[in-house]
Amino acid sequence: MAGRIALEHGAGGRLMHELIGTIAGRLNSPSRGVDKAVLHTRTGRIAFTTDSFVMKPPVVNGCDIGMLSVNGTVNDLVTMGAKPEYLSLSLIIEESLESDFLMSIVESIGKAAKNAGVKIVTGDVKVVEKGGCDKIFINTSGVGRVYRGVNVSTTRAKPGDAVILTGSIGDHGAAVLAARGEFQLEADVQSDCAPLTSIVEALVRRKAPLHTLIDPTRGGLATSLNEVAESSRVSVEIREEDIPVRDEVQGFCEVLGIEPLYLGCEGRLVIFVPQAYAEKAVRVLRRLKVSKDACVIGRVVGRSRMGEVWLRTRAGGLRSLPMLHGIPLPRIC
Repeated sequence: MAGRIALEHGAGGRLMHELIGTIAGRLNSPSRGVDKAVLHTRTGRIAFTTDSFVMKPPVVNGCDIGMLSVNGTVNDLVTMGAKPEYLSLSLIIEESLESDFLMSIVESIGKAAKNAGVKIVTGDVKVVEKGGCDKIFINTSGVGRVYRGVNVSTTRAKPGDAVILTGSIGDHGAAVLAARGEFQLEADVQSDCAPLTSIVEALVRRKAPLHTLIDPTRGGLATSLNEVAESSRVSVEIREEDIPVRDEVQGFCEVLGIEPLYLGCEGRLVIFVPQAYAEKAVRVLRRLKVSKDACVIGRVVGRSRMGEVWLRTRAGGLRSLPMLHGIPLPRIC
């Protein structure tokens, strides 16, 4: 790998995946560069994940960096089919940060942890000189127990699977962009940041044959679907008219020329299940507040050596939907 690291390498798209793969290769990591792992123990399977959170600004409509750090890590555990239990919390604080602001973030972290049903059991604090970070950065790691009989992975999507989305896309990304105030637009958009623990709990209770779970964060829905398609070596087709986008988000994106499919979410889950179970799964999901707008948006249409994602447009055409490349949007998490 030559050259210098650019912001694009942390944007969630193709360049970030390549960088992580390179780092994992140098470390001979069995994780293949993913930010989560399932550890096999004598008493069962333990899910483990880690993440770092940078959000500018650190407070937006419906979310702040504290809430995001908890829910983001909890949701990564959920995508492994696990019940989240414990988190670590490390804060990197910029010198001269107002103590009242810091305490408001800490209180938000505590509230989010209680809402998600997890305990923060260890942590650390570092203070860097002014300009050394953007107010506050947060790192969290999480552990949980994988539900018995559940085996989900981005490598397990199969031809014939239905693709279910648990709610509207782009809400968090649009909320962050709107909060920046750079576009001088009035947009009543709110982050979807929320824990997704109840979704998997409900599906596991009903013995749902889950194949793949993924949360469409950085890089949005399009990038997450490409990650699954490439890992499982399948071809995925989704229908534009079935993908829920809130009117306020759609309008905001149209003014700025942004594609909602690449805007990040922080409270949505993409679920791959056999087509025969899809209708039942949607009924289960719609009983929950966090997934009341769940719907089937597409299917796995066949095998593909390289993995591919296709979008069936409202006009009836079919176009390729690639993974995010570069950094057309500011960092949102």
